[in-house]
Amino acid sequence: MRLTVDGQSFDFEADPDMPLLWALRDLIGKTGPKFGCGIAACGACTVHIDGQPVRSCSLPVGQVSGAVTTIEGIGTADRLHPVQQAWLEEQVAQCGYCQAGQIMSAVALLDEVADPSDADIDNAMGGNLCRCGTYPKIRSAIKKAAALKTAGL
Repeated sequence: MRLTVDGQSFDFEADPDMPLLWALRDLIGKTGPKFGCGIAACGACTVHIDGQPVRSCSLPVGQVSGAVTTIEGIGTADRLHPVQQAWLEEQVAQCGYCQAGQIMSAVALLDEVADPSDADIDNAMGGNLCRCGTYPKIRSAIKKAAALKTAGL
């Protein structure tokens, strides 16, 4: 089996029914996406396939047909993605467990809607659970990230 993940090609052997999450974490070494529920209900495992957010815990790796992007692939330590920068500036994370999925969903939103309304944010982020309840900070960070993107930062 071959997957393109974060711009790199990976060859590996796996049962086609294995969830993409486990292929990413156990076979490829991408540990950013987290296991939270196993039924695509919490969003901790969110990655992008061809720019669209998907829940990797319930998607069989054999059904993946497109480039996969994980949290490790959206920015670098030297150049954070605007969403990552806004997350830090707004001090969103508490425990941090859900943050990779939250950030990946926010990135997908801002790729589609440059200046999202509160309703846009609610619709895009509704499937991501935060057990620490940082939803107001998440909303603020998304709005800040939109401004950073617009400013070209």
